[in-house]
Amino acid sequence: MVTAFVMIQAQTDSIPECAQKLSELEGISEVYSVAGDWDLIAIVRIKRYEDLAEVISNRVNKVEGVVETTTHLAFRAFSQHDLDAAFSLGLE
Repeated sequence: MVTAFVMIQAQTDSIPECAQKLSELEGISEVYSVAGDWDLIAIVRIKRYEDLAEVISNRVNKVEGVVETTTHLAFRAFSQHDLDAAFSLGLE
């Protein structure tokens, strides 16, 4: 599974509508409104790396209200649950 984080700047007056449209796209698992330099962050989860161009270039960037995007690819996921499991091996 390939995971990418797409930082999105949207037109200020259409952020909620833009977020809703993005959340309906195939390949987008979640959309968050955020504070800071970006308005929205979309989580892309796809099976093949090659599908990124389709999802981001042909879907996300064509949503009305999207002004700019920057994409970050995830290499590995870490969670407290995973870390606790890894460090508790043999302690039982």
